[in-house]
Amino acid sequence: MKPSVALYTLGCKLNFAESSTIAQQLQKNGFERKQFYEGADLYVINTCSVTDHADRKCKKVVREALKANSDAYIVIVGCYAQLKPTEISEIPGVDMVLGAAEKFDLIHHLTHLNKESKTRIHNQPIKSVNEFVPGFSEGDRTRMFLKVQDGCDYFCSFCTIPLARGKSRSANVVDTIEKVKEATNKGVKEVVLTGVNLGDFGINHQESFYDLIQELDNIESIDRYRISSIEPNLLSDEIIDFVSESQKFVPHFHIPLQSGNDELLHRMRRKYKSDLYRSRIERIKKRMPDCGIGVDVIVGFPGETDDHFLDTYHFLNELPVSYLHVFPYSERPNTTARKMQGVVPVKTRGERTTQLRSLSEKKKRAFYESQLGNSRPVLFESELRNGMMQGYTDNYVRVAAEYDPLAVETLVPFKLDRINEDFLMEGEFERVEISR
Repeated sequence: MKPSVALYTLGCKLNFAESSTIAQQLQKNGFERKQFYEGADLYVINTCSVTDHADRKCKKVVREALKANSDAYIVIVGCYAQLKPTEISEIPGVDMVLGAAEKFDLIHHLTHLNKESKTRIHNQPIKSVNEFVPGFSEGDRTRMFLKVQDGCDYFCSFCTIPLARGKSRSANVVDTIEKVKEATNKGVKEVVLTGVNLGDFGINHQESFYDLIQELDNIESIDRYRISSIEPNLLSDEIIDFVSESQKFVPHFHIPLQSGNDELLHRMRRKYKSDLYRSRIERIKKRMPDCGIGVDVIVGFPGETDDHFLDTYHFLNELPVSYLHVFPYSERPNTTARKMQGVVPVKTRGERTTQLRSLSEKKKRAFYESQLGNSRPVLFESELRNGMMQGYTDNYVRVAAEYDPLAVETLVPFKLDRINEDFLMEGEFERVEISR
């Protein structure tokens, strides 16, 4: 009987792509993939460590894995594993911890197991992590997360990602194109480009993200591409203009801001000021008026006064953005921000988070209402929810429709007529043309 494995992924789209890579390696070496609840022999938990809350989630997932199979062998990989391997090794039930350099060599470490040994930690210093390992998510024929870049050289004062993932690196354009073509054999309709600092693609190959998207646009078998997140200082005019003219790259950007106050941006070690950010949004909206734009914001950063917060609130309120991802500042070990004066009380962070999330709801509703009456291409997913099909328009409006088998995993023109009580856009198929 084949040994079995179940994987669980915490965190970002990049982690999902990497979990799929690990799963593919295990399956090629004789493991059978199981659902988490089915009681696998091996559990691989791919962790995030953006906030303390993410760390606590890891412990809960370990407990649930042991409930499914008390004799399971449990391996922890990912950012949390690189940053706090000793802490993880003390979680009851954890058998192995693999750092950033070791997580894609799990088979080797399993082969050399001493079953009577205590928790094994394999964790090289992050400075030694230089290899780029590509990957893409599997299991969803509608959408695929494609990892095209890893690591970051920015060292923002609040962030542990450079400590968890190492220097910025990627494959070259040619190799990345080959990876996309490999994915097309699986019938994927939409490719979401992911990375830690996506706009840094090609930095170690004298190439650029702009070079990559030009080549991707020529692959006929992919219906559309989505850029997951890109720093405003790396989102150039030529990238914006290219997306506006492309038939495959969708009018949707997610652009981290973090603060609308320049003093705080400086303290955060961000590589732009608010004026540059505003100019990026203005150019996008000039070239693509219906473009969906998401924003990351941190509230309660050390030194953030009421006036600083109001600067951020008013800055975002005036911008034609579509939704916000709001994060209360979380102290992280070995970051510069943790040593800064002016700690904002947790209660105040929560209050400011609530205010910005309310603003996000207002922005999202305004954006959805601006799309009423439009016809947009929707990629419908195979999973039904409450008997309804769901999917996203090209500009990231969530849509619900009555089930139609011809529209499953297909790009379909859809008339946006109304917003339902679950805040999903409903309407009518203009026609059903199978795009396969």
